[in-house]
Amino acid sequence: MKDEAAREDRLRRQAIRQGLMLQKSRRRDPQQVDFGRFWLIEPYLNALVAGDHYGLSLDEVEDWLAGD
Repeated sequence: MKDEAAREDRLRRQAIRQGLMLQKSRRRDPQQVDFGRFWLIEPYLNALVAGDHYGLSLDEVEDWLAGD
């Protein structure tokens, strides 16, 4: 769990360096489809850059930020 939080922080900083904001789902119910999912947001326009209605996993966020 600690490694996951550190990874999330690292990706959050990486997103900031690219001018984006990493936003995590606020859902607290593990049964919801977007529980624990993420979106990349362009903060000045408040526009969704990556992630659909269901969001992205940390692996997908990492790939997107790396340009894969």
